[in-house]
Amino acid sequence: MEKLLSKIEKYILYATVFIFPVAVFSISTNPFVVPKLAVLTFGILLLLFVRSVRIIVSGKLDFNVGAFDLPVFLIAASYVLSTIFRTPNKMEALLLPGSTTAVLGGVFLYFLINQLKSEDKKTLSIVLFSSSVLFSFITLVAFTGVVSKIDQFPALLRGQGFTPEGGYLPAAIFLGSILPLGIGLFLTERHASKKAFLGVASFVVGLGVIISVFNILPGRQFSPRFPSMSTSWSIAVDSLKASPILGVGPGNYLTAFNRFRPLTYNATDLWAVKFATARNFLFTLITEAGLLATAGVILLLYSIYKTARRDLKEQKLVNWGFPAIANLTSTVLLIIFIFLFPATILITALFFIYLALYSKTKYTSLNLTSQGIEETSSGGAIASRFPALLITIPFIIGVIFVSFRATRILVAEYQFKMSLDALAKNDASKTYDTMRLAIRTNPYVDRYHASFARVNLVLANAIAQRAQVVQGEVPGKISDADRSTITTLVQQAIAEGKSTVALNPLRAGNWEILAETYRAIMPLAQGADAFAIQSFRQAVALDPLNPNLRIALGGIHYGKKDFESAVRILELAVATKPDHANARYNLSFALLESGDLERAIQEMTAVLSLITDKNSNDFAAVQKALSDMQAKKDAQAVSGEELTPPQEAQEPVLEPPLNLPEDSEPPEAPLSPTSAPTPTPEEGQVSVSPTLTP
Repeated sequence: MEKLLSKIEKYILYATVFIFPVAVFSISTNPFVVPKLAVLTFGILLLLFVRSVRIIVSGKLDFNVGAFDLPVFLIAASYVLSTIFRTPNKMEALLLPGSTTAVLGGVFLYFLINQLKSEDKKTLSIVLFSSSVLFSFITLVAFTGVVSKIDQFPALLRGQGFTPEGGYLPAAIFLGSILPLGIGLFLTERHASKKAFLGVASFVVGLGVIISVFNILPGRQFSPRFPSMSTSWSIAVDSLKASPILGVGPGNYLTAFNRFRPLTYNATDLWAVKFATARNFLFTLITEAGLLATAGVILLLYSIYKTARRDLKEQKLVNWGFPAIANLTSTVLLIIFIFLFPATILITALFFIYLALYSKTKYTSLNLTSQGIEETSSGGAIASRFPALLITIPFIIGVIFVSFRATRILVAEYQFKMSLDALAKNDASKTYDTMRLAIRTNPYVDRYHASFARVNLVLANAIAQRAQVVQGEVPGKISDADRSTITTLVQQAIAEGKSTVALNPLRAGNWEILAETYRAIMPLAQGADAFAIQSFRQAVALDPLNPNLRIALGGIHYGKKDFESAVRILELAVATKPDHANARYNLSFALLESGDLERAIQEMTAVLSLITDKNSNDFAAVQKALSDMQAKKDAQAVSGEELTPPQEAQEPVLEPPLNLPEDSEPPEAPLSPTSAPTPTPEEGQVSVSPTLTP
């Protein structure tokens, strides 16, 4: 029985390692990350369950101690502690982007692979390399465009530039680092048929490397763009100042990016892009997991260096042959890659797999049976294995619990994807019901709540459009039933927006979603404008260098005819990005309405110089606005009169407008010592009614 369980455990490990790199399923809005996390998670859970049963059957715990166990354990512990104490929304660390799951999955694979014998490790190397061959073959076929011409294939597979990693850069890293491993297997294989297979396989992987590198060259369509090293370093340093030991939390890099990116970033052409990862994996790790994880990485690198140096000095590599050299080469290559580029789920776990293949282990065995108990009966056998049961039962319970939770998470993710599919088909009823079901299944994902808030607003606005139709000679009059439905939808949209903020109150984007929700219902409900302003101000506090947030806030003040506040906020928008045409365009109108015609003309003139396309509608609109302002200035110079007719107030969509309930106000700003303070009105964001899209 023990031997059978040992074989089952080994083959489950082989299957997990083989499927993991090529796992791409349409079970999520992200078909590249979530399926890999699912394969990794359930594969490891199954392995732990089988191993626990094997311990009970054998009455002993056999395990190997590896050369890198301590630093690997330290890295895992740092991610767990940082997730518990620092990540506001744990689902981001576990699901998307799934940083903690990737690291813990890789660490578990490291320890499980270390339990294999040397010949089984070689078999695992062949399995992993075979998976890379399939990975490369899929990439090559997609590159030729053959799949895109076959309508029977899913749209995902027919997409241009498809790889099982979702991009050519991670494909190049994966295939490039594993190629030395395949070459080592080829050179040491003695059987002619296997040698031929490994030779052809290495050639296929080599082609995959060439194609992937070709597509990421500068100027190519799929050439990746990332923030600069200086930007990533600045974010990492400021994050450590806020939380030095545990960082900002795994999966929470976007929050750090919003709060700590330097002003110089706005001068780049990527200024409007938000990054969920640093320029390389090391800076991401420092930012998210802090100095504790950094210490683990330094200790691990030192252990690798010390082990390799000792092995070279003792000439063990020669005795081991090419596989050992190949394992070390693949490990070193991957270290170089993750010091230069970001790491995906696959690359993160692959690093720990390489460590296990290179690591030397020492065998240890612990007897977990009670001494002095006869095993002549089933009762005696159970009693003798009580220590084994005492140790393994908690693990089995934990495996069952985690499996149940992971299943619900995946089901919710699939339901959310189905709701978006229904939305694409314009099926409002199915979109609403399925998205609500996803939230009930897993209420801890802010993406679900944010999307559901928008769905509720869309439905409310669709019904409210009926108010534009004259019924019974009374404009804006709708039935009591429709009014009740609109009220319910508006309240639910606000509740979902507040839930989004509650799940991660330090995320500027979540406050922006809540603010946009309030702004969308301003024509429908009284008091929504004040709540929108309050939410936008908090978004600005958490993303102070985002000019678009200030433009949006300025628009609300402009609509309320609070032109002085609009001017102050839009001036800050221009200060954060002086070459932002839309910020200056909005500021110009705010200055015009506040009575500063001279400055309004100056700003509009600056806008004209920022628009490069002289034939665009934007250029024509700015020219007209500038000529109108100049004409007004000339008229003032002649008559000296400054009287202008007042603008008509915006007509409410509903009459009378909805009264928001008392609990509709936005939640309080986070009081965390590391959070940014709520800005004064002078520091808030503003957006003006006229909106230019350069």
